Amino acid sequence: MAFSVSIPGQLGLIDEPYSGVAGLLAAPLVSAITVAQITGERYQSLLNGTSFTNLTGLVTAKGPSGLWLRSTTPDDNERTSESVYVFGAAFAHNITRGQIITIDGNVTEYRSSTAYLYLTEVTTPRNVRIVSSGNAVEPVVLSKRTSGLIGRRDVSPPTELYSSLDTNNDIFAYPNNVSRVSAENPRLNPGRFGMDFWESLSGELVTIQGVTALGRPANTFGDQWVYGDWKVTGENSRGGLSVVDKDSNPETLIVGTPLDGTRNVNTTKLGDTLETIVGVVQYDFGFYSILPLTGTKIKDAKQPELPPPSNIKPNGKCDGITVGSYNAENFAAGNTRVPRIVEHIVAYMNSPSIVFLQEIQDNNGETNNGNVDANATLLELTTALSARSLVPWDFVDVDPVNNQDGGAPGGNIRNAYIYRSDQLRLYKPNPGGPLDANAVLPGPSLRYNPGRITMPQVFNSSRKPLVAEWETVDGKGHFFTVNVHFTSKGGSSSLAGDPRPPVNGGIDGRIAQGEVTGAFIAEILKQDKNAAIIAAGDFNEFSGVEPLKRFVEVSGLRDLDVVANIKDVERYSYTFGGSQQELDHAYVSPKPARSVRNKDFEHVHVNTWVSGGNEVSDHDPALAKLNVCRN
Repeated sequence: MAFSVSIPGQLGLIDEPYSGVAGLLAAPLVSAITVAQITGERYQSLLNGTSFTNLTGLVTAKGPSGLWLRSTTPDDNERTSESVYVFGAAFAHNITRGQIITIDGNVTEYRSSTAYLYLTEVTTPRNVRIVSSGNAVEPVVLSKRTSGLIGRRDVSPPTELYSSLDTNNDIFAYPNNVSRVSAENPRLNPGRFGMDFWESLSGELVTIQGVTALGRPANTFGDQWVYGDWKVTGENSRGGLSVVDKDSNPETLIVGTPLDGTRNVNTTKLGDTLETIVGVVQYDFGFYSILPLTGTKIKDAKQPELPPPSNIKPNGKCDGITVGSYNAENFAAGNTRVPRIVEHIVAYMNSPSIVFLQEIQDNNGETNNGNVDANATLLELTTALSARSLVPWDFVDVDPVNNQDGGAPGGNIRNAYIYRSDQLRLYKPNPGGPLDANAVLPGPSLRYNPGRITMPQVFNSSRKPLVAEWETVDGKGHFFTVNVHFTSKGGSSSLAGDPRPPVNGGIDGRIAQGEVTGAFIAEILKQDKNAAIIAAGDFNEFSGVEPLKRFVEVSGLRDLDVVANIKDVERYSYTFGGSQQELDHAYVSPKPARSVRNKDFEHVHVNTWVSGGNEVSDHDPALAKLNVCRN
């Protein structure tokens, strides 16, 4: 058995002892051992598999199935943790926090999944001797200068690098999964690498002050990503931490299940501050966590909950159309979110000229009966938009083949456009079917308008890009659109997991999709270098990672974030794993890019800022203003 302070609702743990070479070479019995000798300077203990006698430590915390022991003779080595978890519910039953005890036991390495790191722990505790009771238990205050227990130094996590095993210090390097922590067992460097820092504190009782919440709780039990009052990078104006370049914020950790059986607050949102947390650092379910002694509480709720409406508005002319993009998250006819999505589009996005939509389901949603038509879904939305905005709206999409585009079975999600028919119209409409491969014809023009980029080996079980050609109603503006939703990141490993660099699920598929979609766009520009082209949607990737690097190289488009000079920390549309991330992007061809000003593009944070009950989609929309005039 092993560590069992688990997150409620998760699967039970499966004991998987570490069987590395170090464990085989270790001596079978060690006497008068210290905690630091057990934890060592590496991820897995060099004493794994051995028995020991006379381990003395202070009980700093107790959980349902064991307790944590802190060394009474610390070694002043920043690489070695001075605390260790001791598994054994019966053994811990009559032992209290603040006692100093001496025990015999075994050193064991445990993990519940091959994708996770090993946890060094003490098992089969025996021959328990209570040395004294009522001793003071002082947590290590993270970010403050301390002394004695772990040396006189600042105890604050590194802010950019995760692991020494990440290729070129890039957590998003391609290819992924070229080494494993469990195989390399590197020596810890806690001053440089975030994972090493948290590992060097594994089992330690700590205090986190100035706690900031990094979004909504990760589950209904209130497990919550946070950072404390230490140095951070990527801080955005809301108080969150954005993924920028190669930095995915190793200075964060998740607040896990309270050790006293209480519950964490579950109404947090991005930027809220929490009361000081005291708890044990522990690797749990793929992440470094703090298991608090008692449930968390909100100190100050961030206000206002919603951002102000965007200042970007269409002017009704070809030099000022506005383009929105919005992943509506499995949206189907009869959805109760219709009025709120309408409110986002009308009140916060100012009724754009056109909106690129993703995850539009068929008329009966996830009823898996072979239906693929989404006219009722899109008609319900556009009718509500027309009533709310007092301007006419229309829509266009191409139905997929049943259950061939990914998403929930029966939902048949697809990309679609909704647009203001008082400003735009399809140019020479000629819609294609789900299996009709669109192409660029001389002109340039499209074989199908609208039509899908279909290549079975590249877009298998994934949404196909929806391409369309448009003109303004006065005939003075003309442009092409490419609405994308690349294959998902399903199958990714934890950023703090065993594979290094972490597995980026679906990356090979997204690379191929980016190249194919980029080549289609490049063909339009080859025929007309001044063509106005907008590609937008859910790319399911970060801008500096291989799929989008290849897409930009092949397509010849420019990133609107860069063109509009959006601060890198404000480029986010999604929250996951303690960071604000940009999975939704917009790109434009060179000619319209030349007229974009600093305030002509915006991520509208109507979903990432709010509490769970007010979330309409898991993505934020984006909005841009562009010039698509012919001359």
